[in-house]
Formats: sequence, C-alpha cells, structure tokens
Amino acid sequence: MVLTRLDDMKAEDILTIDLRDKSSIGDYMVVSSGRSQRHVGSLADRVVEDLHKAGVRAHVEGTPRCDWVLIDAGDVIVHVFRPEVRDFYNLEKMWTAGGTARRAS
Repeated sequence: MVLTRLDDMKAEDILTIDLRDKSSIGDYMVVSSGRSQRHVGSLADRVVEDLHKAGVRAHVEGTPRCDWVLIDAGDVIVHVFRPEVRDFYNLEKMWTAGGTARRAS
C-alpha cells in the first residue's frame, strides 16, 4: 500500500530496505524523495491517509517543514526526503550494508 501510494504520487527514487535481520524497529524501511517541500508534505499526507483508512495508526514527524518526514507505521518505517536532505543523511548507506534493499521499478 505504501509503495503504491508513493508511486502514484510520483515519489522519486523509492527504495525498500529489509530490516528483519538487522533491527527490531520494524520489518521494512521505505526511503523516497519528493521534488520540493510541498511534494514531500503531499506524499506523506497521502501515505498517512491510506494507512489510517486501512486501520493502521501512524506516528508522523517532520511536518510542517517537510524537508524530511518520518512515518512510523509499526512494521514499516517510511522516510520522505527532499533530495538534498536525503543525500546529506544517506540512510541507504547505513542500512543497506548487507545488500538487502530493493529499488521500486
């Protein structure tokens, strides 16, 4: 559901990281980018809306600034970045050392 919504809303460079053997914070991490603060905010709002409709409670951090919005949906952690902020923090490098990431096609 998260990947579909991000793709529908034209998120860029969507990456799914399998955390099951790396951390107890969740099963998967999704990292994506929006083109602007407005796009990041819209992506996050729609993902949270879909999660809510599915009965999933999500905790959101990073609004209203929308440089980096984190959505904690329990088993899935979603990060939506502006590209410059994503490059600066480079979460992919930290979490994909074992090669357990998959880019959305």
